[in-house]
Amino acid sequence: MKLISPQPLGIFPLPAGYLLLPDGEGVQTVRTSLMQGIVPDELPPSLRYYDLALNGQIDEAEQALAGDESPIGRYNRFVLRSSPEAFARLRQELPEVLRPLLAVVGYTLGYTDTPPQAGDLSGEQRALVLMAQASDHLEQQRPVEAIPLIEAAIQAANTVSPILAAQLMGTLAETRREVEGSSYALIQLYQAALSKLEPSALEEVKAEQWLNLGITYQEISAGQRQGLVEAVKCYQAALYVFKKETHPDHFALCQTNLALAYLTMPMKEASDQLRMGIAVQSLREALEIYRPDTHPDQWASAQLNLANALQYLPSSHPAENLAQAVELYEEILSVRSPIGDPVGFARVQANQANALAHLGIFDHAQTKLNQALPIFELYGDAEAAQSVRDLLAQIAASQEAEAP
Repeated sequence: MKLISPQPLGIFPLPAGYLLLPDGEGVQTVRTSLMQGIVPDELPPSLRYYDLALNGQIDEAEQALAGDESPIGRYNRFVLRSSPEAFARLRQELPEVLRPLLAVVGYTLGYTDTPPQAGDLSGEQRALVLMAQASDHLEQQRPVEAIPLIEAAIQAANTVSPILAAQLMGTLAETRREVEGSSYALIQLYQAALSKLEPSALEEVKAEQWLNLGITYQEISAGQRQGLVEAVKCYQAALYVFKKETHPDHFALCQTNLALAYLTMPMKEASDQLRMGIAVQSLREALEIYRPDTHPDQWASAQLNLANALQYLPSSHPAENLAQAVELYEEILSVRSPIGDPVGFARVQANQANALAHLGIFDHAQTKLNQALPIFELYGDAEAAQSVRDLLAQIAASQEAEAP
């Protein structure tokens, strides 16, 4: 048999991303649309299984293929409802042309430890096989070895399946960022991927790329305004798709990063005060998702950033903001261990003491500072220790000035 190519392999989420389209009436038009990342409003009856799989109705999709004993039909049923026994049987029974794709699915599902070989495959099929090989290296914590395989997969897919190539470019950028750190080269890679994805309807894929592009901008900004502004634009683009109700974790990450970008921006314009207010609201949004019992690290980070921001937020009721900051710090201290992270614990105490001092609660502030100071001294954090001494001196001066 001859496999109709190209196929929309790898473009849509699994398991649909591994399904094949047979030839038939109206199929070519659908195939062309799917290759562009666009699902037609109506699919021909012969592709009902594909439509069902795209909508997550896996049992119904499998039933739609019942009785289809063609090689592609049997392969598609395996993709939808697999088993080690079926994998072993189909490896012997399917035509040679389908065996590399079967091997990719089998490897992905853990039915074999050996990634498939590309051989003389081309196009999107070669790209999938190469990505399976790259995944093997990534799972073994060998990202450097995965990079040339991902690059080869992009090259294989680029001319026949640009939407697949764009998604692989995002994977390449993430892998390179892990190995090399963020750089302008990665920004260009993400931008090129987004340009290829623009005509598609893969909104979640595009939002993921926008989020990662924003993170890259933020990491290379070094606190400079221009890079942070670009990061903000990227997070805002991602938030058009990542909503609290549908993508809570992505939503919270975008909101947290957006807030940090605004808080890191140099304060040079009157509008920067408004940005601080937006940052505070973004952190509040994130904390509706991040809870101490479900996301302890993310919660502690967002809670700390919110408390810090409230101390300096321009407001007509600063005392209320300071009081809330004190409470937020106290919640962090109640779940953090001074033994597991003594310096981090001391930093929260020092920040809380600063808020208490601004509220005029000097005794409590001094207690916190006197607990934090020896920790900073013990661990050699001279700058933090000096800040504590300075604040203690300021409190002493204020108390003396208030003395009758």
